[in-house]
Amino acid sequence: MSDYLNDPEAVKDFYPRYRLLYLAVGVTFAIFFLRLWFLQVIQGSELREFSERNRLKHEKIVAPRGIMFDRNGEILVDNLPGFDVTVTPQYVTNLDSLTEDLSKIFKLNPKNIVNDIKKSRFQNGTFRPVRIVDNISRDDVIKVEKLRLIHPGLEVKVSVKRSYLDGQIGAQLFGYVGEISKEELPRLNANRKIDDRFEQGDLVGKSGLEQVYDDKARGTDGASFVQVDAHGREIATQASSILSGFTRTQEPAPGNSMMLTIDKDVQEAAWNALAGTGRIGAVVALDPHNGEVLAWVVAPSYDPGEFSTGISSKLWSKLINDPYKPLRNKVVQDHNAPGSTFKAIVALAALQEKIVTTQTTHFCPGFIKFGRKVYHCHLKQGHGSVNITMALERSCNVFFYKMGMALGIDRISKYAKALGLGARTDVTVPNEVPGLVPNSEWKLKALGEEWQPGENLSNAIGQGFVLTTPIQMAMAYSGIAMGGPVYQPHVLRKIVDVSGNIIQEIEPKLKFDPSVGFNTNNVVIDKKNYEIVREGLRLVSNGAAGTARGQKIAGIEIAGKSGTSQLFNLNTDQVYAKCANRPLDQRHHGWFVGYAPANNPQIAVAVLAEHSCSGSGGAAPVVKDVIKTYMVKYHPELIKDKDDLKDIKLPAPEVED
Repeated sequence: MSDYLNDPEAVKDFYPRYRLLYLAVGVTFAIFFLRLWFLQVIQGSELREFSERNRLKHEKIVAPRGIMFDRNGEILVDNLPGFDVTVTPQYVTNLDSLTEDLSKIFKLNPKNIVNDIKKSRFQNGTFRPVRIVDNISRDDVIKVEKLRLIHPGLEVKVSVKRSYLDGQIGAQLFGYVGEISKEELPRLNANRKIDDRFEQGDLVGKSGLEQVYDDKARGTDGASFVQVDAHGREIATQASSILSGFTRTQEPAPGNSMMLTIDKDVQEAAWNALAGTGRIGAVVALDPHNGEVLAWVVAPSYDPGEFSTGISSKLWSKLINDPYKPLRNKVVQDHNAPGSTFKAIVALAALQEKIVTTQTTHFCPGFIKFGRKVYHCHLKQGHGSVNITMALERSCNVFFYKMGMALGIDRISKYAKALGLGARTDVTVPNEVPGLVPNSEWKLKALGEEWQPGENLSNAIGQGFVLTTPIQMAMAYSGIAMGGPVYQPHVLRKIVDVSGNIIQEIEPKLKFDPSVGFNTNNVVIDKKNYEIVREGLRLVSNGAAGTARGQKIAGIEIAGKSGTSQLFNLNTDQVYAKCANRPLDQRHHGWFVGYAPANNPQIAVAVLAEHSCSGSGGAAPVVKDVIKTYMVKYHPELIKDKDDLKDIKLPAPEVED
């Protein structure tokens, strides 16, 4: 074999193969040379810029959300600067040491910090900063900055915090903001442009007005770029000139602000009268002339500011397990039997259908028998002979049992719906429920049963199947107060940008007017019948036998109706038993819906006081305090007791745009 390879003639046989090898090596070298030439000469500048960008860290500058003002320019919801401690898992070199040092400063459990970081790393990846502590003090900022020298990935970030100046007051109306979840991202980004899409970590409105007007309140985030080392820490060097334009800070654009219809002082008065006295329930006040919401309060409540900084699992568990549901917006989300407040609607129906006149009287012995069942009046000994205004004044069940028998549920339903009951008011707050105004057709469809004549009696006094929300009752009574016109409730007056330009302005919307037949059923209610019912409602607070005669304001007559919403059916022995002796969760709810002044209504208020046993004792005092605050502020000339005028804060004069 060796002799063959040493033979010159034999070696010549391999020359063609050598040429192929030389060609392959040459082509390979040429490819590498051309690629290097392309990268260095053609794309050199671009790649250098890309390389430089790897040394830069993009930091979002969150835009402040728009401010919420009350009707007089008082700030209700604002923004405040804050400092947050975050950890980026990608850069952490010693997690145990880092958590130990942080726990010493902030008195936290190191295991909890580790668990939070590991959980975020699993759910969101290693590059997503994990917020460890919110709203730290400036002294703590200095301490954390020292730790950054030995702990890569640790940062102090300046943030904008949502500040709800009145704490728990109006929380269910204003709502709250919180970090967008992974589940929300695809849904909220579905119809958004690429450059306007949400990212994880963004704050969005989660409930209430914050949710409804999130797009208008958000603003546009800005951005800044800083040079960092391999551990993600900022370094103090000059950016290269090629990136001078790229690294220019983009300032954020603040969101649009909202001027609400709410009056801060009236809202606070509602809160103090309800929650401040230990009551549970809801208050809503309207201007009957245009549907503007003056106050919106729910108790118990919560501090929405705690959500914007990341609510703890302990506090969240406490809120969702509270039997009185502080997270629910009881003004629109909870419907209950309206009790005797429903009698005003039945009275209008009976008058319009000529079932009764002002001269008609019925005798009330304290009960009425229908079939084999006994229906009781709230007054055991009865009310004697009463007409329609006296029946409203004294809340005589027997009178209205007879009205229910004469009218029947279908006619009662028709008039109730004409004033807006049994349907959403369309106020711009999420999760409103429609309530229920039953009729014979509804029962057949829903329950598969025929309507029974005896059911007319219980439904005529606001029990049975009838369900309403506080805002529905406030709207309906506003229509009664005005003698017909029913305006759609609304909480927003206008939206303005940071320069004060008006983006959107809300005009009052007439929803119904039964006095001219403008409603879903084309029902007509004569003005004179409104006047008769209004007189009965005036007597409730001002008559000698009125159920709320203790609720008076010197110089101002309140008109309205008390009511009791029974939580369960009572037998004969239980009807007159003392409600306050029952456990709290078995006590009936109290209603009072009213307006003032009776002869020239300026404000209408609905109060549901849960488990307060009665409307006159549980809800009427709240209505009185709300009306008094409003009248002292806006109509002090009507107040006769001058002690009520001390230290009042008058609204600023209206300024034309």
